[in-house]
Amino acid sequence: MSNRIVLASGSVIRRQILDGAGLDYDVIVRPVDEAAIKEAMLAENSRLRDIADALAEAKAMRVSRQEAGLVIGADQIMVMDETLFDKPKDMDEVRSRLLSMRGKKHELIGAVVICENGVPVWRHMSRTKLWVREFSDDFLDWYIEKEGEALMKSVGAYRFEGPGAQLFEKVEGGFFAILGLDLLPVLDYLRRRGAAQT
Repeated sequence: MSNRIVLASGSVIRRQILDGAGLDYDVIVRPVDEAAIKEAMLAENSRLRDIADALAEAKAMRVSRQEAGLVIGADQIMVMDETLFDKPKDMDEVRSRLLSMRGKKHELIGAVVICENGVPVWRHMSRTKLWVREFSDDFLDWYIEKEGEALMKSVGAYRFEGPGAQLFEKVEGGFFAILGLDLLPVLDYLRRRGAAQT
């Protein structure tokens, strides 16, 4: 196996996913102006799924232009009522976000793009549907107190791999896709490239 793997993401959960799979990889993050990309694409009436794809590609390309290997970029957006949501800016927004989601369905659209030598060589999209239950106000108070500011790191204000699982009554989609890196298709590509055990 000769191919180096680079994760172009500072996300703790994405690192945990790759660690859990037993991969050897480097983490190199070169920030991109995500807000500007989203703004421009929304102004052009781009499809929401294309926004996630463009963000993932931008992250991977930024690193791949200067680093050798297979560079993995990933992004995820949340859509509810045809509206695109960003990560909550403060704890007040966390509370209002969770209240707006109560009893409703939302979607997480995820994109993974792998670049090599500054060129995209593989891409994958995932779409998961999640139904939030009619949770009580007491539950919401408990949940926010338990999770705290970690909730601002997720677009949906939840950690599905943690107590956030209690928010849901039903989901359609893969566990890893919900976490923000649809692992199994990524592993398949890495094996085909000789960068993961076959």
